[in-house]
Amino acid sequence: MGYGFPAAMGAKVGKPECTVIDIAGDGSFQMNSQELATVVQNDIPVIVAILNNGFLGMVRQWQELFFNRRYSETCLESSVDFVKLAEAYGALGLRATKKSEVKDVIEEAVKSQRPTIIDFVVERKKMSHQWYRQAPPSMRYWTWSDRNETYACHTCGK
Repeated sequence: MGYGFPAAMGAKVGKPECTVIDIAGDGSFQMNSQELATVVQNDIPVIVAILNNGFLGMVRQWQELFFNRRYSETCLESSVDFVKLAEAYGALGLRATKKSEVKDVIEEAVKSQRPTIIDFVVERKKMSHQWYRQAPPSMRYWTWSDRNETYACHTCGK
């Protein structure tokens, strides 16, 4: 958590001709949102697409799947207004609350050529279907395939 925004900054500096979009959860982005100052001051036009469900989603998902829905410290009750936060730093802030708005806000972000935060407000308890299972580095990428805790590796199918 928190890796995407700094990585996007580095990618954009390394390949300035490319459009760089960080897709992050609201909890992940809050871990280093202060880097908005860096992208604005150094004119690094990255786009951060925040999937805002008001939870530390991956942690909540683990609690649901593996710990009998014993939720602890995952709900972000006092959520940040990411549009206002972006504007406070001098970046562009956009929001989409309906599927019909998604294309327009992405196009506006890309056209702006400015550091941009897009707040995609999503269903609060929606599960992520692709994530990393906690395991040694030798493990591969896993997909949550059903609520019976069955997993399949994308690489070997086991």
